[in-house]
Amino acid sequence: MSVQNLNAFDPFADGGDPLAADQDVGSQQNYLHIRIQQRNGRKTLTTLQGLPKEYDPKKLLKAFKKEFACNGTLVDDEEMGQVIQLQGDQRTKIATFLTEEGIPKSTIKIHGF
Repeated sequence: MSVQNLNAFDPFADGGDPLAADQDVGSQQNYLHIRIQQRNGRKTLTTLQGLPKEYDPKKLLKAFKKEFACNGTLVDDEEMGQVIQLQGDQRTKIATFLTEEGIPKSTIKIHGF
């Protein structure tokens, strides 16, 4: 009788990166992320990040503020680049606005409760 599973095997040995062949696994680079953040009480803040380079964030922010009747600002972040912040819960409005402008719905991720 021969037992095959008693070979010496170190599971913690450096076997290299199992995802080295496919660098895009778990990548968030190709998506537009629409998130909501809770402020104080009932106040919320909606953020949009990952905007493609061909869109001007200042013009888009101005259009958002006029269309949704809310205030907003443009914030520079080290990791995420320029992030658009809007007052209130504007997630669905932003998603429909962007799909009407020609951005595919499959590239838009809506996060939040």
